[in-house]
Amino acid sequence: MHVQEWLDTVPAAAVYAVVGLVIGLESLGIPLPGEIILVSAALLSSQHGGIDPFVLGACATAGAIIGDSIGYAIGRKGGRPLLAWLGRKFPKHFSEGHIATAERSFQKWGMWAVFFGRFVALLRIFAGPLAGVLRMPYWKFLTANILGGILWAGGTTAVIYYLGVVAESWLKRFSWLGLVAAVAIGIGSMLIVKRKAAKAQSAQRQPETEPVAAGD
Repeated sequence: MHVQEWLDTVPAAAVYAVVGLVIGLESLGIPLPGEIILVSAALLSSQHGGIDPFVLGACATAGAIIGDSIGYAIGRKGGRPLLAWLGRKFPKHFSEGHIATAERSFQKWGMWAVFFGRFVALLRIFAGPLAGVLRMPYWKFLTANILGGILWAGGTTAVIYYLGVVAESWLKRFSWLGLVAAVAIGIGSMLIVKRKAAKAQSAQRQPETEPVAAGD
């Protein structure tokens, strides 16, 4: 069953709860399709009078901010062993290469990595726990977390909702295109990050040997 069709079968309160919970768990560090759920719910809101886009956006924003904050606390307490454990449990998402790529982004951009990481599928999972592991000052993390959560969750809800209102009749027949676009964007960003991670992992594994002189 299509995600949007499934959401249409449950009460509005359940839609708000599912969106907030899925986004919260994804932000906490669990690989879940938060963006797909949010886009589907926002499209449904534009066609379903029972779902308030403001409440939906607020729930998504709250889930993003709270989930990231819990992830930060877990990362700060668990440290590097936590990343090693996640690598064993979720090797496709928390491989050494992915972690190295995300860590370089944090070291280079600091709190902006938390802010902009909200808009990249893979970094959205890393942001909270990794910021905690690297012991980023909490006030910096919280500032970037709140701003990023509001802009990503609230902005995505608003854009998709108003797009649905403007093109309601068209979206009723082709609403799946919005989901396909969201999936394509998510997959594209993930492939870019994976490609960089693979290069970083390859560079780490390459033996750093120097040529030995004939007489040695």
